[in-house]
Amino acid sequence: MTDRADEWYAVRCVFQWTEADDRPYEERITLWRTTDLDAALARAEEEAREYAENTGVTYLGFAQGYETGEKELTEGSEVFSLLRGSALPPAEYLDRHFDTGGEHQGTS
Repeated sequence: MTDRADEWYAVRCVFQWTEADDRPYEERITLWRTTDLDAALARAEEEAREYAENTGVTYLGFAQGYETGEKELTEGSEVFSLLRGSALPPAEYLDRHFDTGGEHQGTS
């Protein structure tokens, strides 16, 4: 068994902004170097609660984790992946899940 105390895990947590007129949802992906996925999820959820308290958002209690399998992250390292089954054709899939028109995108 290998020592995995220094592997990277990514965790996506979902929030809703409560102090904005349109109350958008936010997905944040944070990285954690820890012993296993359960530890990464616990640390991420703790950070999510702190983030919510400090920024006027509500943490929705939803966290998804991803084991990168990497000890060292480099440019181009995959830090999150999610597979979703769908019968939608590609353009409709993108419109439904990623380009609904309600996204806050662009430069800051």
